Amino acid sequence: MKKIVIGGQMDKQEIKDMVEKCAGGKFEVFVKNDLDAAMAMKSGAADYYLGACNTGGGGALAMSLALLGTGVCETVSMPGKIMDEVDIRKSVQSGKKAFGFTAQHKEKVVPIIIDEISKVLGI
Repeated sequence: MKKIVIGGQMDKQEIKDMVEKCAGGKFEVFVKNDLDAAMAMKSGAADYYLGACNTGGGGALAMSLALLGTGVCETVSMPGKIMDEVDIRKSVQSGKKAFGFTAQHKEKVVPIIIDEISKVLGI
C-alpha cells in the first residue's frame, strides 16, 4: 500500500483526516515533523508528502525542498493564489511527489491532489 506523509507547520491532523476521507482507505497516512517526513520520502518509506503553512512553500516544503530537490516539490497555493485544478493535476501527472499549500486552502487542494494521485497510480 502506498504511503502519504503529512508534514508542514499547520493543521497536520486535519489534513491527515482529509486525506483519509478522500482516499477511502487507498493509502496509509502518517503525520510527522518536517525533517522526519522529508527523510521518509528520501528513504522511500513514504511515497507522497503533503504539508501546509502560512505561505504554502516555506514551512510547508522547506525540508522537502532541501532533501528532495525542486524537481519533485510543488507549491500548489500561496496567500491569495491557488493553482488551477488542471495545473495541480498536471503536477501530479508530471511526477511531483511533495505538495505544499496554505492551510486556508486545504479543503480545495487536498481532494484534487488525492484524486489525481489515485488516478496516476490506477487505484
